Amino acid sequence: MSPRSALVNEELRRRSKERLLHAAVELVDEHGYEATTLGDIADRAGSARGLVSYYFPGKRQLVQSAVHRLMHRTLEEALEREPRTEDGRERMARAIDAILGLARDRPVLMRQHMAGLLQAEGFLPCPEQRRLAELLGDTVARHGSHDVDADYPMLRALLMGAVYAAVMPGAPMPVPVLRAELFKRYRLDWGMGVPPDAEAVGGTRGKGRTDMARFFATEPDAQSK
Repeated sequence: MSPRSALVNEELRRRSKERLLHAAVELVDEHGYEATTLGDIADRAGSARGLVSYYFPGKRQLVQSAVHRLMHRTLEEALEREPRTEDGRERMARAIDAILGLARDRPVLMRQHMAGLLQAEGFLPCPEQRRLAELLGDTVARHGSHDVDADYPMLRALLMGAVYAAVMPGAPMPVPVLRAELFKRYRLDWGMGVPPDAEAVGGTRGKGRTDMARFFATEPDAQSK
């Protein structure tokens, strides 16, 4: 039997990493961060336990990468859903709704993510986070910012604060109230994006909103769909 080509090995590694990311968000969403072990993640992914440490320095890095993947793919889907638009205000509305939608639909996962950012390791940059930053930065630019380097961190801080407020144990704020404040700040009409009482295909609404698998592609052509 001839040895596998470098391209085949690279594809196998990509699929293995995708399965680990997917397993991480599923398990943390189901059981929380502390109750989820690296062994649990490897078992759910169908991977050898040694592969987890091969791809990621530790559990915190793996979980942050997995959540940032979920965030950036959710945001990307919301921005590009039909009808597609180049209108900067509509894109800002979709971005806000996408992130707030995760807080509404995945409160345990997002609560654990926010808690992780406050731990000693803090914010851990990764390729998934950089892609999220690019999408949010582009949204700020299309909204009309003349200083993206200043306005992007402000949008990020406001979204993080809103997510934290939405998932705070014992005293969560209603997502529509948080949405109203963000929409007011960015001068957006309530009917833009995906209002809380509306249904739309893609983004944070529709039948597929509870399915995370589509964001963790394990087939060669899945990421291009």
